[in-house]
Amino acid sequence: MKYRKKPVVIEAFCFGYEPSPDWFSAVITADETGSLFADIKTLEGTMRAERGDYVIKGVQGEIYPCKPDIFEQTYEKA
Repeated sequence: MKYRKKPVVIEAFCFGYEPSPDWFSAVITADETGSLFADIKTLEGTMRAERGDYVIKGVQGEIYPCKPDIFEQTYEKA
């Protein structure tokens, strides 16, 4: 059988290039070299978002990073 994802609207932003929403500001960290990254605790463990990654807030409030190529193949502006 084949299945298609149900259309849902999510919140997301491009990390390091767009303003961070309030729901994300608590997980931003910068290392000693000044590189911007965020370690995000997810159900699958800690995942790192780097500049240019999209950060998604899912339908149940979960927050997780997504590489730009995957995001652009999966989502479009609502």
